[in-house]
Amino acid sequence: MALKVELRPHERIIVGNCVITNTDQRARLLIDGDNVPILRERDILTPETADTPAKLVYLAVQLMYISPDPQTQHGTYFNLVRDIVTAVPSSWPIIEGINNNILNGDLYRALKDARKLIAYEEKLRGQFEATHPKNDAKAEADKDDVSTAA
Repeated sequence: MALKVELRPHERIIVGNCVITNTDQRARLLIDGDNVPILRERDILTPETADTPAKLVYLAVQLMYISPDPQTQHGTYFNLVRDIVTAVPSSWPIIEGINNNILNGDLYRALKDARKLIAYEEKLRGQFEATHPKNDAKAEADKDDVSTAA
């Protein structure tokens, strides 16, 4: 069964080891093939956009997914997840799912689970920021009060 993909103007997609860039009009593609990695532009992370630990894990899985030899990324991936589990043990169930998919060779599903890790990381960051608000104006005022009192 062919995969139907509709590309917006100038949108890119990775098919196998090729990057396809659409022209200035919408395009509809039918892609037929076995085990060909396909990634839409919105699902692609670059080293520049992988700016959190969970995004770095996603990038490592993404590189496994599009690579002809996924095992070359295993060392990087396992080092990253070890660091995350050490810092945030509650992330283990998500990482265990990613690991199982990688070990079973289902890298597309591992990539989808890595998205869950990014969402979990964002949730934790939001909770932290809600309970530890940055109040730069208050900190500046307190600093001014201390210097005025001296």
